[in-house]
Amino acid sequence: MHNMFRILLLVIFPALLFAQGKFEQLGSLLPTPNTYRSASGAPGHEYWQQRADYNIKVTLDDQKQQITGEETITYFNNSPDVLKYLWLQLDQNRRAKDSDTYKVSQSEFGENTSEASLQRMTPDFEGGHNITSVTDVAGKDLSYFVQKTMMRIELPLPLAKGQSYSFKIKWWYNINDRLKIGGRSGYEYFPKDDNYLYTIAQFFPRMCVYDDVTGWQNKQFLGSGEFTLSFGNYTVEITVPEDHLVAATGELQNMTQVLTKNQLSRYNEAKKATEQPVIIATQDEAIQREKTKTYKTKTWKFKADNVRDFAFASSRKFIWDAMAVNQGGRTIMAMSMYPKEGNPLWEKYSTKSVAHTLKWYSHYTFEYPYPVAWSINSDRIGMEYPMICFNGGRCEEDGTYTERTKYGTISVIIHEVGHNYFPMIVNSDERQWTWMDEGLNSFLQYLAECQWQRDYPSRRGPAENIVSYMSSAQEDLTPIMSNSENIKQFGNNAYGKPATALNIMRETILGRELFDYAFKEYANRWKFKSPTPADFFRTMEDASSVDLDWFWRAWFFGTQPVDMSIANVKYFSELAPTPEETYNSVLKEREEKAQYISDLRNKEEIKQTYIEMDTSLVDFYNRYDAAKEEYMVANKNATEPKKDAKHFYEITVENIGGNPMPVIIGFEMEDGSFEKDVLPAEIWRFDDKSITKVFAKTKKVKRIVLDPNLETADIDKSNNAFPRSKEISRFETFKNNRPDVSNPMQRAQRESRP
Repeated sequence: MHNMFRILLLVIFPALLFAQGKFEQLGSLLPTPNTYRSASGAPGHEYWQQRADYNIKVTLDDQKQQITGEETITYFNNSPDVLKYLWLQLDQNRRAKDSDTYKVSQSEFGENTSEASLQRMTPDFEGGHNITSVTDVAGKDLSYFVQKTMMRIELPLPLAKGQSYSFKIKWWYNINDRLKIGGRSGYEYFPKDDNYLYTIAQFFPRMCVYDDVTGWQNKQFLGSGEFTLSFGNYTVEITVPEDHLVAATGELQNMTQVLTKNQLSRYNEAKKATEQPVIIATQDEAIQREKTKTYKTKTWKFKADNVRDFAFASSRKFIWDAMAVNQGGRTIMAMSMYPKEGNPLWEKYSTKSVAHTLKWYSHYTFEYPYPVAWSINSDRIGMEYPMICFNGGRCEEDGTYTERTKYGTISVIIHEVGHNYFPMIVNSDERQWTWMDEGLNSFLQYLAECQWQRDYPSRRGPAENIVSYMSSAQEDLTPIMSNSENIKQFGNNAYGKPATALNIMRETILGRELFDYAFKEYANRWKFKSPTPADFFRTMEDASSVDLDWFWRAWFFGTQPVDMSIANVKYFSELAPTPEETYNSVLKEREEKAQYISDLRNKEEIKQTYIEMDTSLVDFYNRYDAAKEEYMVANKNATEPKKDAKHFYEITVENIGGNPMPVIIGFEMEDGSFEKDVLPAEIWRFDDKSITKVFAKTKKVKRIVLDPNLETADIDKSNNAFPRSKEISRFETFKNNRPDVSNPMQRAQRESRP
């Protein structure tokens, strides 16, 4: 309850964090270190986590679009606590007609309300888990209670530390039409060939996490906050129509029984292919299966060890290709399944995107530990599970695709395959902290995209891409450190802002070498374990030796934007001024000086002064033009230029936005050269509104620019230069950079036809 009160404060009163001072330590905002989680951010010497093993048999009915299943769960209590009951997740209950998901979602008619939108407003789908029995392994009924998306099972005897308990559940549910009513899993119907493509997840009752942070993580599933799960071993039998191909978490155990001789031969060839994927099930074969469908069944058997979840895909429409990825002397199979509607885009890019992701995510974290990694094409989706993910991206009917579709497909595959690392292996609590998997993964996605192609059109990662979100009104923003169900502007908050923050930390705060070391340390400390935000924050500081509390406070606990302005620049020089410069400066000062009211009136009223009447009174100080000439002659050799004289610039910078970032100042010299100075963010620690700093240069400066390389996500660049420069208006920027949504590939094909 103490932690929940703390979280509530962060969501409702982010400004309180800044009242203490933006450079105060996070202190009590983070949980107190203990024997389970150390002050360094590493797992403590008494760290523990639960385990749940599953033996599942499930049948997919391709005529009724229905799942029927039974499972045996063995739950291991590794905690120091005695458990009287167990909590399980029934995620399909989110689709029940009385689900809170529908009740807490606001709805209204737009000018063009679609049928799918209407179905989401007024659900009539008969969804939800139907539990038919809960028994012990001997078949004796167990007492249970279903609380919306959660189910509590009463144990016959308390489960003490070190003990395990096995029980059985039988259930069924109707599979949702994903394109009509949405969802992370479901079916997609193809009316042209009257076939279905199934991407099935959250299909079985799953154990809730019990840990040292929250006890039972049994917060209801409303849709945004994803899944918090324990590791375990899975044995799963999936019965489907015999002409279906199945991809799933884990390794296929009965390959010789479910694959044809040709498919098996091609698969063995793919195990040696490290450059180009091998097609195991061809498009022509898939088209034939579409036409001659059967409802006879066969069973595919999979085994997966040390995973936190299980998902699968099944369809007679699937084309299948694969290639090998070598890591640490092990061969990992990167594989894709997709319908003909995804070709040629998917055949060209999917499996290579999988292999590319494994290479570069492993480079920045740890070697991929599992034997396979799947990418499955399903329209308008991006969702991840251990070893398998479902990704959108389709071609036009003529096989062409837009540039946006191409890069969107590659990016979603990199992102979803990347989730194998966060949170499938570094197992954070998604129900509470979306950013710990989506934000960290989006950051690594950006790094992988940079390795794919120069000038890759990345959506998230570069500081400049988050500016429009950071410019939002404060009432439209929530801190990154907000519960998953309470986030405004979900994508920007949970994906974009943390990805940008980490990239800023890598490029500007720590530097690449220091950041990469610390980030890799975090990933390796917590792989196959369950970290909290505090574990991440503390590890990054512990491994880098840099105090980053101000950064977490500003970027993760706060909502204030970065907006710095050059308020004033003063110039000083060691070069002695020439006589002419001195004299002119005196005259200029006189001319610019505000005139006293009496002097102004005297000009009108006093017709002639004494000295004007008697010119003999004029001396050096009164003869303006003559005096200047005489002064110049008399002082022409008065000074010698100083060798290596420096130019001094006193610069005042204001922090308008409130986010105390490093002050990065670029100097454009008169000779065309460029210099950059970086002041650490700590320069704001005594005054977070305005700072003044003197810079010495050996060359004269022509122009001064804040954040010249767009590192800090400054939301207003119009005040970043001295002298000021005109910034293009937002409307002009839109006109000049309007995205090209045409399909030039399609146009080129038309023009090439005779």
